[in-house]
Amino acid sequence: MIGNVVSDANWFQLWGVGYLIFLGLLSFLYRKLASSGRYTFKRMQRFYFYSSLMLFYIFVGSPFAAIAAEDLFSAHVVELMVMLFVVPPLFVLGLPREFLRSFFWSYRMRVALRLFTHPWVTALSFNLLLSIYLAPDIFNFLQKHTMLLSMTQFIMLGAAFLMWWTIISPLPEISRLSESIRVMYVFVASVLLLPIGIFLLVADSPFYDVYTQGQQLLPNLTALQDQQLAGGMLKGIQLTSYGIALFLLISKWAKKEEEPDDDFPFYPGQAMNYPIKK
Repeated sequence: MIGNVVSDANWFQLWGVGYLIFLGLLSFLYRKLASSGRYTFKRMQRFYFYSSLMLFYIFVGSPFAAIAAEDLFSAHVVELMVMLFVVPPLFVLGLPREFLRSFFWSYRMRVALRLFTHPWVTALSFNLLLSIYLAPDIFNFLQKHTMLLSMTQFIMLGAAFLMWWTIISPLPEISRLSESIRVMYVFVASVLLLPIGIFLLVADSPFYDVYTQGQQLLPNLTALQDQQLAGGMLKGIQLTSYGIALFLLISKWAKKEEEPDDDFPFYPGQAMNYPIKK
């Protein structure tokens, strides 16, 4: 997906024309669906959807990808974090709930979605895949095999969508997770990715062969410093996205706690005057 960009790449490769065509097609289909009148599209949903497409192209399809592929490991990590921690939640939030219900209307689709979005399955699979991908030996091997690299990144992107689906839970009737459970889920997911981030920050030598041959783009930035910067960017973007998710979940959780119980309706600040038994 991100792939190696050769030094003599032409403008077609540098500007990701293939990505541009694909994202343009998605945008066209989204606009056509929104104008059909079958579903209600809110203004913020449109903003989320188009933002996800724009960010994906900027970091994966533009010349930034060429820098990330050969010059800066930190740029590659930023590209990866945007692709996994920013694009999927925006994309999911950009789709109306009614459209998602129509897509997962069949019993088999619902069962499959419940299975693949189980909290333990999504948390372990996504974080394990990302940690293995950034392990030096695995990373260096994948960089030599472009097809395997693209397949691995595509699988990670799919796992990221399943993880964010679990956190956002756009269809409560399918994934019945309360806000408290999802808050705990986000906390556990952030802890699972902690080892690889610490490894990048405290390593005393560069491990990624593609980026150890000297920095052509920033000569004053050594390969080791670039690797440490990548660790900081990894944790920074990850914790920022998780922090926003936690804030929204806790706010929604607190709002539900303030709602009156149907069996015992009591509103904050309302006096309860009951007759005294004699």
